[in-house]
Amino acid sequence: MGNTRRTRRRGPVRRTATAVAACAVALAALTAPPAQAHPAGRGAPHWDMKDTGTPDVRFRGLSAVGRDTAWVAGTGGTVLRTTDGGRDWRDVSPPGAGELQFRDVEAFDARRAVVLAVGEGEASRLYRTDDGGATWTESFRNTDPKAFYDCLAFFDHRHGLAMSDPVDGRFRILSTGDGGRTWRVLPDRGMPAALEGEAGFAASGQCLVTSGPRDVWLATGGAAHARVLHSADRGRTWTATTSPLPAGDPARGVFALAFRDRTHGLAVGGDYRPDQPSPRSAARTADGGRTWRAAGTPPAAYRSGAAWLPHSRTAALAVGPTGTDLTTDAGRTWRTVDTGSFDTVDCAHGTGCWAAGEKGRVARLEH
Repeated sequence: MGNTRRTRRRGPVRRTATAVAACAVALAALTAPPAQAHPAGRGAPHWDMKDTGTPDVRFRGLSAVGRDTAWVAGTGGTVLRTTDGGRDWRDVSPPGAGELQFRDVEAFDARRAVVLAVGEGEASRLYRTDDGGATWTESFRNTDPKAFYDCLAFFDHRHGLAMSDPVDGRFRILSTGDGGRTWRVLPDRGMPAALEGEAGFAASGQCLVTSGPRDVWLATGGAAHARVLHSADRGRTWTATTSPLPAGDPARGVFALAFRDRTHGLAVGGDYRPDQPSPRSAARTADGGRTWRAAGTPPAAYRSGAAWLPHSRTAALAVGPTGTDLTTDAGRTWRTVDTGSFDTVDCAHGTGCWAAGEKGRVARLEH
C-alpha cells in the first residue's frame, strides 16, 4: 500500500528484583521534567544514537534481542546486526538483495533471524539465517501477482506467520512450523471478508503481532474503517473489530499494534501524510481486542510503531517521523518525550529498547 504499507513477543521471562528496580528508576526519570537530572549525576533516559554508517537506508524492520544485540532491516536489501550495544554494526545483507525492500525482521538470538522483503509479486520474499547473517536461505518467494506481503511475527522459535494484503477479497496468511525454513498458505475460510480498499501498512513490522503460543492480531487501514483482526488459533480463524483510529482514506488506519499479554494491547497510527493531522492516533484494549477505546490524550501526530517497556504493566513507547511519545497509564494518555524521527521501536524482554528509522537512524534507550 504505497511506500508505507504494512509483536513480536517471545515467551515469558522471570522478572528479577534488579531488573524491576532498574525499570522503576527508568520510568521515574522518563516522567520527570526534562531538566531534572538523575541523583547520581546521570541524565534521564533518552535515545542514544548509534552510528550505522548507512545514511541512505531507511530501517523499518527492527528486532531487539537484548541490550547488546539487535537486528535492523531496510531499503536497498540492507540487514545490519550489532552484538555490542550498537558500537559496531556488521552488514549481513543477503547477497543479491540490493533491489529489495526489507520491512520486517524477527530475530531469535544473535545468530538466527528471518527477514521479510515486501512488494508486489516476486518482490515479496522471506529469508532465514542460522549463522548471524554469514549465509542466508531464501525460504519463500511469492508467485501470486495479487499478493503483497506486509509483515511477519513469531509465537516462538518455530511457529510464525506472515500476512499479505487481501487476495480475492481476504487477507492472506503464510504459516511456518519450522522457524521460517518452509512456509505454506493457510486456507482463508476462517478469514472475514476484507473491506473495499482495506490493506496493511508495511511501516514498522508491527501490523502483525503475537502474544503467547496462539494469539495473533492484524492491523488494517485504507478502508472506511480501521480494523483489528484477532485469531486465537495461530491464524486459522479470525474475528474483526472496528477501531477508533482515523480511516476513510488510503493513508489512514492502524499502523502498529503492541500487546503485553493476550488481553492488554495498544494500537497507533493516523494519517502518514505530513501535511495532514492525525487526531485519535492511539487506542487501547483490555479484552484482547474485542473492543477498543481511544486514548484520552493521544500522541500529537501520526505514529507508526509501538512497544511496551520491559517489566512494566503500564508504560509503553510510540514512535513516528515527528517524535517519540510515552504512556505510563497503559495508553490512556501520551506525552512527547523526544522529537527525533523513527519508524519502529522494539523492546526485548530484558532491558533493551531500540528504535530505527530514516537516514540510517538507530538508537538505544539509555538509562
